Amino acid sequence: MASKLPAILNATDEDITLLLSAQTHIGTKNCETAMEPYVWKRRPDGTSISKASASSYSAYCYYAAFVRFVHLGIHIINVGKTWEKVVLAARVIASIQNPSDVVAISARPYGQRAVLKFAQHTGAVAIAGRFTPGSFTNYITRSFKEPRLIIVTDPRVDHQAIREAAYVNIPVIAICDTDAPLRFVDVAIPGNNKGRHSTGLLWWLLSREVLRLRGTIPRTSDGWSVMVDMFFYRDPEEVDKAAEEAKAVEASAEVAAPAPVVDWEVSAGAGAGTLAPADAIDWSAEPATQDWAAEPAGGDNWGAAAGAAASGW
Repeated sequence: MASKLPAILNATDEDITLLLSAQTHIGTKNCETAMEPYVWKRRPDGTSISKASASSYSAYCYYAAFVRFVHLGIHIINVGKTWEKVVLAARVIASIQNPSDVVAISARPYGQRAVLKFAQHTGAVAIAGRFTPGSFTNYITRSFKEPRLIIVTDPRVDHQAIREAAYVNIPVIAICDTDAPLRFVDVAIPGNNKGRHSTGLLWWLLSREVLRLRGTIPRTSDGWSVMVDMFFYRDPEEVDKAAEEAKAVEASAEVAAPAPVVDWEVSAGAGAGTLAPADAIDWSAEPATQDWAAEPAGGDNWGAAAGAAASGW
């Protein structure tokens, strides 16, 4: 199927390779009716059941129907339509004059880092984690916002934000898997929103396309220096482990480094705080002594003063 986009907006071979490498095309076993146009086919990886494994013929028929329904395989998403919807969503975002009027939302952990990076590069507002009820409808709350557009990672997890956006007529862009409900969703980006690589890649592509449409970066393969790895979810345990390994390497480097050599040689003109040369000291001279029994030069005669005071009476 030929693309409906202009030639300048078509996906390159590198973009399609990234989408396939991140398994963006892998859907789920369930498929909503509204998501059927975005499904390319269903993978035939079902399991079979033998008649001997059932206790009776009726049980065999029941289990065969059940297995055929459950184990037909997962749905495969059309990556061509995924790219078309990414471009459409980027055009909608770029049409917003004030970037801070766009809110990126993700309660799913795999998308929290991605929305923060998206907000950092595009100027949008990020809500990573739990969405506070009433943020779009109750003006008394501290987190009250009046955005012109919201972007969510998963319509099922971020259902509260989508419902409140519908109350106040805010358009919604959502990354939707095959089992995602499309109620109150205006622009659906079909893709795997349950994997860390797929979710991060979709947000990265959306950020790059928005910056291209705004004219911030050129439309070349090396126009944006930000790597897609920056949008991927990182496990806190892996981050702590990497930090501990870095500290261990630094400690081993400090132990292996040789101790600095101190030069104790003193120049001829030793100054304050330095040692004098050995040949500059006269060890044969006697030290100066002081006669502590001698009276001071200007000593006072306390006895005469007492006698003068007594003669006054």
